[in-house]
Amino acid sequence: MKNVGVWLDKEKALVVTIENGTENMKTIPSNIETFRIHGGSGTRFKGGPQDVVQDSKYLEREKHQTKRYFNELAEEVNNADLLAIFGPAETFEKFKKELESSHKELNAKVKKVQRVDSMTDNQVKALVRDFFKNGN
Repeated sequence: MKNVGVWLDKEKALVVTIENGTENMKTIPSNIETFRIHGGSGTRFKGGPQDVVQDSKYLEREKHQTKRYFNELAEEVNNADLLAIFGPAETFEKFKKELESSHKELNAKVKKVQRVDSMTDNQVKALVRDFFKNGN
């Protein structure tokens, strides 16, 4: 029986695999760029030249990078018997929706989706270990 717990946020995913009493942990970076929009010309005067900021271009790029991140993560956990997904923000919920739409076989193995705070590596291991130890 191969149980897999995934803790993920926008910058990385921690994949904890428990198989035959052996625990392994792998970190998968998201490679999603963070961007800060710097609009305006930087002058103090009203009516000066303005920079054009194209939010849609950045958001579209982020959407594609997120999809690539989720596909890579789904490939990593594809051979799990049971799957649990955890995370602090909304990224873990988006991953679950991606599984529902694009990875239906893997989605059927999901036993839990839960919001948890940011955690250290050891806390993530303990969370996954406790979840599967309790018969889930």
